Amino acid sequence: MNSNRRTLLKGTLAASAVSVAASAGLLAPRAVLAAGWPAPAFSAKGVDASLTELYGSGNAVDAKDIKIKAPDIAENGAVVPVTVSSTIANAESISIFVAKNPSPLTSTYALGSGTEAYIGTRIKMGKTSDVVAVVKAGGKLYSAKKEVKVTIGGCGG
Repeated sequence: MNSNRRTLLKGTLAASAVSVAASAGLLAPRAVLAAGWPAPAFSAKGVDASLTELYGSGNAVDAKDIKIKAPDIAENGAVVPVTVSSTIANAESISIFVAKNPSPLTSTYALGSGTEAYIGTRIKMGKTSDVVAVVKAGGKLYSAKKEVKVTIGGCGG
């Protein structure tokens, strides 16, 4: 019985120490990831402007090799599940945009060499809009889109 109490006490003290360090800013993952953060792309207004900030070009070719799986109707725009997959060879990255959001870029993912071009995430949508997936492969941009109707907005709507 005493060993269980000691294990519980050690775990509680460790969790408390980590919580205090994190709240004090001593454990700041943003400091590690800040170098790769494309802030101008996330703050750009409009999909084309965001694409230009992120990739240097706003020109993306429509591609049937990109599949977007998202609900036709999202009852809550705060948590819309989206998966994107692509069979385009040598995919380097996948980015997801919501055309009518105040900041259209929701996320961008760098893919390792030889990995499957597949991501799954949850995004916020303020209102009914096109979800646009952009795949960068071989230095070119490819895109696909799907309209998602939102009944309760998640971006202040």
